[in-house]
Amino acid sequence: MAEAELLTKLDTYLAAGVHIGTQQRDDSMRGFIYNIRPDGLSVFNLQLIDSRIKVAAKMIAQYPKEQVLIVSARDSAKKAVDKFAEATGCKSVSDRFMPGSLTNPAYKEYMEPKLLLTTDPNLDTSAVREAMLNRMPIIAFCDTNTNIANIDLVVPGNNKGRKAVALIWYLLTREVLRARGELAADAEPQFTIEDFTAAQPTADELKKRPERDDRKKSFKGGRSSSSSRPNSKSRKKER
Repeated sequence: MAEAELLTKLDTYLAAGVHIGTQQRDDSMRGFIYNIRPDGLSVFNLQLIDSRIKVAAKMIAQYPKEQVLIVSARDSAKKAVDKFAEATGCKSVSDRFMPGSLTNPAYKEYMEPKLLLTTDPNLDTSAVREAMLNRMPIIAFCDTNTNIANIDLVVPGNNKGRKAVALIWYLLTREVLRARGELAADAEPQFTIEDFTAAQPTADELKKRPERDDRKKSFKGGRSSSSSRPNSKSRKKER
């Protein structure tokens, strides 16, 4: 795939670290992995990331905006998820997802969406479980340590790093608007990637944060060595 066919410049993807997975690999995600670095970190196939964002955008655009729910418990995705909801008119739950929100009609904040999006199904387990009970399609950003057995459309990639998460949500938002015809195919939105990017956490916040990223600390800012750069050949897995 030529760079001109990508949703953004190759260097933008690489700088954000979208393609860098973890040292843990679930068997169900192996088809999305291009390589494993000497330090044990997985490297995603960038073509698959890019193509799955396009597919996800077209799928989301088929639903009325009020029928799409985004759930994300990850701190690094809160700003991005809320911006996606603001720009697209969909509903987001970027704090705690209350059990019963999709299954208990007596609950005061009961919702009946038709499509669920999640930044990390490993964290958003309650929402995924309730969506499954309702036979609701699920689109999920999935890292290498994600079991995708219950996911209808996998968008592979780094779903933990704040820059990677911001870039994926930014591109998905833009492509949803284009797919709906609300933004011309060759036009850029008024919002920017920075509008989706969480602030750098302070040292105190990092100590209090329960979630941990198992990428090595030597990996800074998402920039990769030449061994992390995917080649042009695609190893496609349909799910």
